[in-house]
Amino acid sequence: MEGNIGFLGAGAMGEALIRGLLQSRQIPAARILAWDIRRERLQELEGTYGLQTVVGREELAARADILILAVKPQNVKEALGGLIVGKEKLVISIIAGVTLARLASYLGEVPIVRVVPNTPALVGEGMTALAANKFVQPEALEKALAIFRSVGRAIVLPEEQLNAVTGLSGSGPAYIYMLIEAMADGGVRQGLARSVALELAAQTVLGAARMVLATGEHPGVLKDKVTSPAGTTIAGLTVLEDRGVRGAIIRAVEAATLRAESLSKE
Repeated sequence: MEGNIGFLGAGAMGEALIRGLLQSRQIPAARILAWDIRRERLQELEGTYGLQTVVGREELAARADILILAVKPQNVKEALGGLIVGKEKLVISIIAGVTLARLASYLGEVPIVRVVPNTPALVGEGMTALAANKFVQPEALEKALAIFRSVGRAIVLPEEQLNAVTGLSGSGPAYIYMLIEAMADGGVRQGLARSVALELAAQTVLGAARMVLATGEHPGVLKDKVTSPAGTTIAGLTVLEDRGVRGAIIRAVEAATLRAESLSKE
C-alpha cells in the first residue's frame, strides 16, 4: 500500500489495526504515523512497533494519505474541529455512532469511509462493515477494505444498514460470551472442571462458526446434521426452543440496533 497511514487516536482498536497492517506486510512501520493525547501511549506504540509519532493532529493530517479516526465519540468535536484535510486524502472513521454527515460537517467534502468493527479484531478475527460517501473512489474503498481484512473479514454496506450491523456483529461478541459462559456453567453442573468446561465451550463455538463460514451451508442444515433421531442433541434443542432462546437472540439484536439508531441521533 502506497503512502502513509495515520492514526488519530491510538487505543486498543487502533493498535489492532497497526498490528494487522504490519503482520500482513501491507505497509512498513516507517510509514505508519500516530497521534494521541496521551504522550506515554505514543511512546509505548513507538517502542513496540517502530512507527512514527507526531506532535499534533495538524501534522498528522498533513502527512497521512489515509487518516484513520480512532478517538472516543465524546471527543469527536475536539479532535476534528478545525482540522484541515485535503480532498486527495482518504478518511476512515471507526468512531462509534458518528455518521458520515456529521464527519463531513467537521471535515468538509472529502472522501470518508465510516466503519463498524468489532472487538475480535484484537485477535485477528474481526467482522467489519464499511460505508462510503460519494467522494470515495473504488480504488480508495479497496484500500479501506484491505486495512480491515488484515484483522478479519470486511464488507461494504449502505450507511443506513450500519446500525443493524452494530446490533448484530458490533454487540454480538457479548451475546456469544454469555452463551459460552452458560455452556461452561452447564458443564460444571455436570461435574466438569471450570477450565475444562470453558475450553470445551469456547472451542465448540469457534468450530461451529468456522463450519458455517467454510462450508457456506445454512446453519439449520448444519444443525440437522448433528441432530440424530431421539438423540442427545434434539433433547437439548427442545429445551432451547421451549425457553425461547431463538426469539430472545432476535430481540437482542433488535434492541441493540434501536439503541444504536438512538445514539447516532444524539
